[in-house]
Amino acid sequence: MPLRIILMLAAAWLGCGAATGESMRAVESRIDMAERMKALNVRGVSVAVIRNFKIDWAKGYGILDDDSRKPVDTETLFQAGSISKPVAVTGAMKLIEQGKLSLDEDVNVKLKSWKVPENEFTRQEKVTLRRIMSHSAGLTVHGFPGYPEGVPVPTIPEILDGMKPANTKAVRVDVVPGTLFRYAGGGTTVMQLLMTEVTGRPFAELMDDLVLSQVGMKNSTYEQPLPQRLRPSTASGYKSNGDPVKGRYHTYPEMAAAGLWTTASDLARFIIDIANSREGRSLKVLRRESVREMLKVQKWPAGLGFMLNDDATQFGHSGGDEGFQSLLYCSMDGRGLAVLVNSNNGFKFAFEIRKAIADAYGWIDFPQK
Repeated sequence: MPLRIILMLAAAWLGCGAATGESMRAVESRIDMAERMKALNVRGVSVAVIRNFKIDWAKGYGILDDDSRKPVDTETLFQAGSISKPVAVTGAMKLIEQGKLSLDEDVNVKLKSWKVPENEFTRQEKVTLRRIMSHSAGLTVHGFPGYPEGVPVPTIPEILDGMKPANTKAVRVDVVPGTLFRYAGGGTTVMQLLMTEVTGRPFAELMDDLVLSQVGMKNSTYEQPLPQRLRPSTASGYKSNGDPVKGRYHTYPEMAAAGLWTTASDLARFIIDIANSREGRSLKVLRRESVREMLKVQKWPAGLGFMLNDDATQFGHSGGDEGFQSLLYCSMDGRGLAVLVNSNNGFKFAFEIRKAIADAYGWIDFPQK
């Protein structure tokens, strides 16, 4: 049989169900999931692996919480933390394509109920969406702790001004916009307000229409607080010592920055669509030109919404809410993973899983740290 035919048959075999099962088992042979979960006080984890721009396999491990003992499956919802940001930025980029927003316009032009306070720094350069999306707008407030059950939840203007019941400081510009990279969830919250004010729509509803429903993220939502109908299928958060988060999880009105509830499979669908759009193979949400701008270094290591590796051949994001930590990662050639963990020890576990996946698939270019 000619070598060309043998290679074609081998490629077809690698894409079949048997190969998928073998790939999953190859990963599981490199990491004892049950043992590591026990050692790290992890209750549940959801994993999806991407190969050739498709989900190669997805699986849940462990339980949602100690009370229900319900097993995690591929439709179990986890809080994605800051992985909310690149999904939200994708929605903002769609509004830019529609002409409702501009990437390089001063955000104060269209903000209504609240504006970025002018000062010595904004008189030199303005806060724009490009700078917000690349964490170079000079805005403050790194991240948000969320609001435990029973605690009043502030409005977005209250959060941006640091007014009670907000539990974070005011979002302000304290360096010249455009001069340096400094991670700022505060900027993403300004973007959230801008998106709702130019469309007149609630953020969760807007994001469902712009992004989630378009790429098939049927088990994802930005609704905060989480509606009752979804609570039976959500994981509960756990602290590093294994203690449960009070009320199961916190509420994040800073939806664009930290409010996405999702599954590993849905995140995989999202990042696959981004990778396909970059190659001009998808028009579900954004045009090729928009995605290529997102995956170009703006202020290293940031593109627009995504973080990039040294040579900009891989992109992704990590995320952490109280009791949840997560990892989303993809290469430009369609290899990647999504890992969601309901524990404050989730990053350590997610990195161990990523290494096991990279070793099993022979992805030597995937970072080990």
